[in-house]
Amino acid sequence: MRLSLGRLPRQTAIAVLATWALVAVGCSGLFGPDEGRIGVACLDDSPECVEQRQVVLKSMIADKERKWVRQPASPQAHASGVRLFAFRTRKKELSCEELAHGKREADSAGKVLRGPDGRGLSPAQISRATLFAAEVSKELGAEMAQRRCRA
Repeated sequence: MRLSLGRLPRQTAIAVLATWALVAVGCSGLFGPDEGRIGVACLDDSPECVEQRQVVLKSMIADKERKWVRQPASPQAHASGVRLFAFRTRKKELSCEELAHGKREADSAGKVLRGPDGRGLSPAQISRATLFAAEVSKELGAEMAQRRCRA
């Protein structure tokens, strides 16, 4: 099979467009609550994954209705840190009920990460995510106490 240099730019353009279409569909939530979001499932530190996680985080932060708060979190969502960063970033704007939900989620992250659905995650990913979840839980708890929310 011969490679035609004249066709290379068109094939490259198609590949780039297809990749961006997948990112847009994944970030739109079309695949399901959280697991289908490409940025949440992309766990390595490659520039592409970091960018995808940033896109998902920005969309969560921009969501005025905060629908993401009550969506179930997968082990991959915990490992990526996107949801926990969103809770941390929006903590001043969350209701007491949303803060309590976020704290419960952060408190259970370690168990979820070590559970059967967490297979495929490295011990380092589990450790980092568990430590970050504990930090976010502490911050959300402090916010709840400052506002005198019921636990």
